[in-house]
Amino acid sequence: MNKKKSISYAKWGYIFILPFFISFFIFSLIPLADTIRLSFYEYYRATLKIVGPNYVGFQNYKELLSSDMLVYAKNTAILWIIGFIPQIVIALLLASWFADIRMKIRGAQVFKVIIYLPNIIMASAFAMLFFTLFSTNGPVNSILLQMGVVTKAIDFMGTPFGVRSLVATMNFLMWFGNSTIMLMAAIMGISPDVVEAAEIDGCNGYKRFFYITLPMIRPILTYSLIVSMIGGLQMFDVPQILTNGQGNPDRTTMTLIMFLNKHLRANNYGMAGALSVYLFIVSGILCFIVYKITMDDDKTGTKAEEKAKKKREKERLKQMKKEGK
Repeated sequence: MNKKKSISYAKWGYIFILPFFISFFIFSLIPLADTIRLSFYEYYRATLKIVGPNYVGFQNYKELLSSDMLVYAKNTAILWIIGFIPQIVIALLLASWFADIRMKIRGAQVFKVIIYLPNIIMASAFAMLFFTLFSTNGPVNSILLQMGVVTKAIDFMGTPFGVRSLVATMNFLMWFGNSTIMLMAAIMGISPDVVEAAEIDGCNGYKRFFYITLPMIRPILTYSLIVSMIGGLQMFDVPQILTNGQGNPDRTTMTLIMFLNKHLRANNYGMAGALSVYLFIVSGILCFIVYKITMDDDKTGTKAEEKAKKKREKERLKQMKKEGK
């Protein structure tokens, strides 16, 4: 009797994922290791003279702490917060509306496309558009002056509040569509049975959102927060173009990546490497903290569902007591 040869397809899986690991090793892992190595060296170019690489240990890290790095970190945090909070609130609101079949929104697909469209527009185009619209002689000031709302042109680009608001608005417009689509998919993944049971038990929209929807889409919310946080730390293109790389006024919109770019343009590779390592460490710590705060061991969502059921049971018992009285 001929024995059937067993065919193993496992090797094809390794072959298919091999290009990714090769690319990651060449274009990510090696540059990361080299960046860490350069952070311990004095290595810069002074006119035509190249100084280094000379080993200086943690000197670059100490110099960065005594520089304006912490001020720029504060600027980056402020720009991210005032842009992210409206983004996640509006995204949650829109996702709840579009995912609720009882709303019966006509042309929902068209609205979804329109919401997502700003996400595919380049940041440079957004920055140039806002620079033109909100300049002293721009259309916004012209309209306000003609309507008599103001008697003098507003210098949006001349105040920290004005420039920070423009940067936050651009970041909001570019990314809230992406967050809306992800949260919408998460909400649509909630079992309809859970929602129907909550409605039968007299759970109103407010309680259903906070006690059922939010706990059950927590993994996607965590992902959105982590991705947004990393993007905030890497904020560069919008403030760079809007302020011509100066971080005006008075460097209040200078971000950490803009500060890093200045070191790179000055060919100060040692300081740039040290700043990159700082950003890497801070990103890792923040992501770990957010993950531990927002997530638990409930990977299937059963705990969230059990909590929702207990909450509904308590509400039903209260209602029965009231009716008994």
